[in-house]
Parts: sequence; structure tokens; C-alpha cells
Amino acid sequence: MLDPQQEIDHIAEFADSSVRTLHRQGSLVGVPGSYGLKRLLQSRYGNRGNAVYTFTGSLIAMALSGVAAWGFDEPLLFPSLGATAFLFFETPMAEVASPRNAIVGHAVAVAAAMLALAAFGLIDAPSAYDVGVVPERIGAVALAVALTGGVLRLLRAAHPPAGATTIIVSTGLLDRPEQLVAVATGVAILTVAGVALNRALGVPAPLWSPRG
Repeated sequence: MLDPQQEIDHIAEFADSSVRTLHRQGSLVGVPGSYGLKRLLQSRYGNRGNAVYTFTGSLIAMALSGVAAWGFDEPLLFPSLGATAFLFFETPMAEVASPRNAIVGHAVAVAAAMLALAAFGLIDAPSAYDVGVVPERIGAVALAVALTGGVLRLLRAAHPPAGATTIIVSTGLLDRPEQLVAVATGVAILTVAGVALNRALGVPAPLWSPRG
């Protein structure tokens, strides 16, 4: 059984970091210190207003990422960014949705995937989407996901979408150096957009970590 402080830490990591002070501030449902559109939507429409907030933030952030991908003609959009965007605008004050966890999470995911590819001799190999799944690819994907989860646990930087990023890289969908740069750039663009939009729309989201 967890002691009270451990329970607080667990809730803070996955739901609302502010429960560390025993004063709930962070879920989208009720954010003390909210202002602007967020406060208006919550006060007038309750959960329906929260749905509009999540919709609006996600729409704008993903559209900005898409425009950047189109303008630079690079794969700055990839599936796991959708999950990151959802966290940014559904639980913006949770540790899993903080800029720190997003940046560290995806970075660890990419590094773990490349290490796994190297371990199984798959650097520069055709992707699983071109030649199918082979035993070496299965091992690489499994190792990549395991490394990502283990390292992020050690770093206390949980970010579930990173599990998708490490599969994207370890299956060979995006594993060339220039593609990895695009992945990092895509994460950075979305993270900056998420922080900026939350603050512009009325949620005092952390600039880096809720603890700092």
C-alpha cells in the first residue's frame, strides 16, 4: 500500500501536479487562476465548455504544425503528436502534459528506438512497412518500447505518446537522420504552440515543469 505522499506523487504525475500542495489547481475542469476564454467556457457551459476548449486548442495547434510541415516540406506531422496535443489541451496542468515531459519523452523515445535498431542490425534497413515484419524488427520494437518506458520512469518524465513515437522510429517509418530532425522539430513546434495557446486562451500552463 502506498503511503499518503506516494499517493499524492502518483496523482500529481498523471493527473494534476498541484495536488502536491494538497490544493487542487490543475485539471481542465477547474483551474484556479484561469482567465479569458477558458474561464468563460467553464463558467457558462461546464463540461461542454471544456470540450470546446480542448477542440479549439487542438485544432489550432495541429493546424499550425500542419502549416509548418507544408511550408518546409518535411514530415513534421506524425501520429503521436495527436496524443501530445490531446494532453496539452485536456490536462494542461498535469506533469505528463508539461513541456518537460513532452520534450524529454519524445527525445528518449527516438534515442531508444535508434539504439534498438542498432542492436538488431536494422540501421539503414528497409522499413517494416516496405518489407513486412521480421523477427529482428519485432525485437527492435519490443526493446525500443521497453527502453522508453524504463528510462522515462527513471527520469520521472512520463509522456504516453512517446510510446507511439518509439514505434514509429523502430519500425523504420521515420528513421533517417533528416527524418529524426523533423520529428524533433515537430515536437518542438507543437510544444511551443501548446504552451502559447493555453496561456493565450486562459490556462496558466507551465513553461517547462510544474515543479519549477
